[in-house]
Amino acid sequence: MKNYFTKDDEKLKWTDGGAKTLLHTVVCDITSHHNTSSSGVSGDYIIMDAPEWVVVIPEKEKTFLMVKQWRHGINALSVEFPGGVVDRGEEPEVAARRELEEETGCKAGKLIKLGELSPNPALFNNHVHIFLAQDLQATGSQHLDEDEFINCVELTKEEVFEEIGTEQFPHAIMSTAMMFYVRYSHYSLPGQAGQ
Repeated sequence: MKNYFTKDDEKLKWTDGGAKTLLHTVVCDITSHHNTSSSGVSGDYIIMDAPEWVVVIPEKEKTFLMVKQWRHGINALSVEFPGGVVDRGEEPEVAARRELEEETGCKAGKLIKLGELSPNPALFNNHVHIFLAQDLQATGSQHLDEDEFINCVELTKEEVFEEIGTEQFPHAIMSTAMMFYVRYSHYSLPGQAGQ
């Protein structure tokens, strides 16, 4: 992989002077970090200390298996790929298999890690791990958390590509997962030559 940072970029780095937890919640801890720039400017910066996340793209030959659920942050329903939180001590691949089965009632015969990235490095310190699930086998039932209500829907790949980023498909991490899928599979986007 090419390194895009140069010696001149070293002056952009800040030193972390320590963290203080301001609020502990079930989804993340809100922390204040007293950081100092290389020029001596310092301040307190809020960081959300969250566990790792996974997103799973369940692929059939011409379709994706999606989930529909309520999102409290936007006070609306959302169509997404299955996903969730990596439990403490759990490997991301194990979490991906677990979340896929819990939310869709399917197991993956084949699970391929497409990549990982920081969901928002300005505010969060965690990573989201993107997986492709193939050779799906239905178990016949979901295993949802007590406060989790999910309906599944099978959509053509073209539908998902066309709808991502619309009001019903608002989740930005789903767009990123699609980019990883396109890069891995060399899938031609709708309207492009080679379809």
